[in-house]
Amino acid sequence: MDITVIIPARYFSTRFPGKPLAELNGKTLIQHVYERTLQSKLANKVIVATDDKRILAKVKSFGGEAYMTSKDHLTGTDRIAELAREIDSSIIVNVQGDEPFIESDSIDFTIKPLLEESSLVMSTIKVKIEDSKEIFDFNVVKVVTDKDDFALYFSRWPIPFFREKWNDILNSEKDRDLLSHPAHIFKHLGLYAYKRDFLLKYTKWPRTPLEKIENLEQLRVLENGYKIKVVEGKHDSIGIDTTQDLERLRCSWKNKR
Repeated sequence: MDITVIIPARYFSTRFPGKPLAELNGKTLIQHVYERTLQSKLANKVIVATDDKRILAKVKSFGGEAYMTSKDHLTGTDRIAELAREIDSSIIVNVQGDEPFIESDSIDFTIKPLLEESSLVMSTIKVKIEDSKEIFDFNVVKVVTDKDDFALYFSRWPIPFFREKWNDILNSEKDRDLLSHPAHIFKHLGLYAYKRDFLLKYTKWPRTPLEKIENLEQLRVLENGYKIKVVEGKHDSIGIDTTQDLERLRCSWKNKR
């Protein structure tokens, strides 16, 4: 199958304007993401979909492929769908443009289910939460799945709910043994693979009630009765939402050298 990765890159991010062009260790964030995505063994092509000529020029300057898209899109998924309409690929992969440490293995793990099960229309990836602080961080999306690894729900709130001990955990700084519970709590990584036709259909649907409440667009798929396959990955990824996030990464990188 022809598989295309599209990296949405918007300039005017609410919390971090110009984020794709911010530098980390001598390269822009968008270059880090692009070069790591190129290491995927399953993807045939990598393209940046942007709304800004500065990002377009930067991607082309390091030899990447990029195209302009509308400034009016509300989500990155809408942005990749615009470009996907012009691409003759069976599978479209959405790699976030603000995750400079994305692993190519994670991309390939996410794609594989669509190659192995013809009935699937969408897949994504999860990793075990290893840092207890992330359990209570509403910027970290959690996911629960059924016995066949299909998503049951995505939430910013910690799920599943540990009925017997949740209050103790919330009210105690030292009781953080939730990480060792056999059920585990999983973090959802914002990495998706779609059958192209499904992506184009899904992005035309109106926003759904749970999607609006959680501000998680993948819930639109579940609310419309479709399944999302969720694979377990080996590598976590670090998203950059604010300038403070970037500065912490810079300090961490410097300290490791």
